[in-house]
Amino acid sequence: MGERRDCVAVDCEMVGIGFYGNGDMLARVSVVDERGGVLYDTFVAPQEKVVNYRTPVSGVRRQDLIGAPDFVTVQETVRKLIKDKILVGQSIDHDLEVLDLDHPLDLIRDTAEYPPFFKYNRGRSPSLRKLAQVFLGRSIQRNEHSSIEDARAVMEIYQLNKVEWERRLSRR
Repeated sequence: MGERRDCVAVDCEMVGIGFYGNGDMLARVSVVDERGGVLYDTFVAPQEKVVNYRTPVSGVRRQDLIGAPDFVTVQETVRKLIKDKILVGQSIDHDLEVLDLDHPLDLIRDTAEYPPFFKYNRGRSPSLRKLAQVFLGRSIQRNEHSSIEDARAVMEIYQLNKVEWERRLSRR
């Protein structure tokens, strides 16, 4: 299995930018450790005009972003927290995209891309909500999302499947 690495989970909430509000901009990011402890959780000051807060899904409101740290500060903090660690997430490529960060592919564990989970969505990528119901027996994301709750759920799902997941990776 190779060397043991620390593991963190990341989840982001985005708001809508651009003429129609269909572009994504980082509004909140949460990072949790292997036991679900919050290492970092912050809203992010807008870099552009927010057209749609997407509050029913994102949970983000205009007042949340007032006085929030700037993007570069948040980005640098997350970069340091994830460096050299296994990074767990649901569709983590999108979170990394809005954070404008790269991470080594061999250190990414994406629950949306893990083939054994596809059976829970008729052969396609399952939602985090579905995986939480299947593996954790609990309902998440019923209303507004919480990036802390989502990061904790994705970490728990990874931990429950870690042995087999890492075994599959080591066979490659």
